[in-house]
Amino acid sequence: MAAAPAIFPWPADDSGVRFTDVTAAAGIHFTHNAGRSGKKWLPETMGPGCAFFDFDGDGWLDILLVNGKDLVPRGRHTTAALYRNNRDGTFTDVTKGSGLDIDIYGLGVAIGDYDNDGRDDVYITALGGDHLFHNEGGGHFRDVTRESGISNAAFGSSAAWLDYDRDGKLDLFVANYVQWTPQGDLWCSLDGATKSYCTPESYKGTSSRLYHNLGGGKFEDVTEKAGLADPTGKALGVTVFDYNNDGWPDLFVANDTQPNKLYRNLQNGRFKDEGLSAGVAFGEDGVARGAMGVDAADYDRSGRPHLIVGNFANQMLGLYHNEGNGLFVDEAPRSTVGRASLLSLTFGLFFFDYDLDGYPDILAANGHIEEQIGRVQPKVQYAELPLLLHNDGHGRFDQVNEFTRPLVARGAAYGDFDRDGDLDVLLATNNGPAVLYRNDGGNRNHWLQLKLVGSKSNRDGIGAVVRVTSAGGSQWQMVHSGSSYCSASDLALTFGLGKDTAATAIEIEWPSGTRQKLAYVPAKGQFTSLLRMRLSSMILSAPVKRRAHRPELLREPAAMALFSALRRSSFSARDGSNAAVPLLTAPPCVRFSSPAV
Repeated sequence: MAAAPAIFPWPADDSGVRFTDVTAAAGIHFTHNAGRSGKKWLPETMGPGCAFFDFDGDGWLDILLVNGKDLVPRGRHTTAALYRNNRDGTFTDVTKGSGLDIDIYGLGVAIGDYDNDGRDDVYITALGGDHLFHNEGGGHFRDVTRESGISNAAFGSSAAWLDYDRDGKLDLFVANYVQWTPQGDLWCSLDGATKSYCTPESYKGTSSRLYHNLGGGKFEDVTEKAGLADPTGKALGVTVFDYNNDGWPDLFVANDTQPNKLYRNLQNGRFKDEGLSAGVAFGEDGVARGAMGVDAADYDRSGRPHLIVGNFANQMLGLYHNEGNGLFVDEAPRSTVGRASLLSLTFGLFFFDYDLDGYPDILAANGHIEEQIGRVQPKVQYAELPLLLHNDGHGRFDQVNEFTRPLVARGAAYGDFDRDGDLDVLLATNNGPAVLYRNDGGNRNHWLQLKLVGSKSNRDGIGAVVRVTSAGGSQWQMVHSGSSYCSASDLALTFGLGKDTAATAIEIEWPSGTRQKLAYVPAKGQFTSLLRMRLSSMILSAPVKRRAHRPELLREPAAMALFSALRRSSFSARDGSNAAVPLLTAPPCVRFSSPAV
């Protein structure tokens, strides 16, 4: 019989939201193999990542958990774990025979449909050589690394798909950490007597890589050509965002004990590092911090994306506010964000609106690298509580009562796995279990979910910007891969509307340059209908009662483009050369996908 879920209350923000540990009840039985053998080798402390993604295209989020292997052979066979969503709150392990069941020392994962065939593919960073897996359909993946031209035989960490040249094909950025081999492992000590894990200052850096998608499943290493070569880099995190709002994706790279990089897209295939002049390269003391994970979002509705960066213990989070003039100001030291995170060592972290009030909150996954850290720093713990910071809607964050279970957390991802509208959380722990937290109560507010499907743009709509306006104001998000640490969250966008019962407008700006605008979106509660509209002719179908598994389509003219899809719904939009055709559906658990036009 499945174990009863453990409930952890989150009472401080008055939202009525709580997160429930449903790991065992959901059928997730996974333990990370860090490859420990008593040698205290650096890679043992770094993994793993995790991902929410719909590998079989059934509209329900599945789970991928990255795994390591024994660094000193001990006869064990450990692989990544792929869990298929059973659509009833449980998952089935379908790893065996999937093609992902190979023995590698995996660290991070990035999800994206690089060949625009409608199936999301998997990139796993791994010590000694990364792997690109093509989604063949039917639950099978094929390792196409060699034939793709990707050859990143380094210490890969996080990765992100992006269309940096806006040609409709997803390119790949891979963050690389340091130069390490078993033969070159160094001896470090906390107390001068016993070996401990070394910090990265002891090792030489290595450049991250950018691979340009040539089409036909082929990639070209354009790192030097793009101006991204940095042999001193020690990168652990990457976020893709358009910090200057020029319509082209930029990159922020989080470096561990080296200056962070802010690469501005020059719109000609090249990037320029603006990190120092922008104020994000160093901490306030002018020293490079131990940066791990990173994410970007407009948390104060200024119209500009801001940064959250996870750092080493005693360094606090970095909350870089985008001033709009090329400069960022770290708000953490004078705010709750800094005070609450000072002693934590943060790897995975992200912005997400867990109570759907329309303002992005922050979750930080914490855990130290050294088991005996408490001997020399009594206030710092090895296993640490995840940190939740609630956005008060005025540009400030309040600490919500913390999790009760300390973890040695690394990767962190979010997604609505039970399709009830609110965002659930997946955490991966080092040399320990994965933890799945179900969000209970976040959907008391109204919400809107959008799954974009590109035609001229890349199929995943990565790089598209969606703006939603309601009575409470305007908010926006960009579809992006990467962020957090070594992990991949759902590519669908979730907008909390709070108490607003309608969105007055939705605007979509696609990477291709196509723009869509939906004029009015009333909340009609729970639908059992399928809607289809063609914006060019402003035709909207009438809702129809669902009588079979596949709902039929009916159309009727309408004076304006509108749809009902808020309280229990989501939708997907497609960009095209002449017309945009979102397909909307709203049964109790919903996703929207578009037919070809």
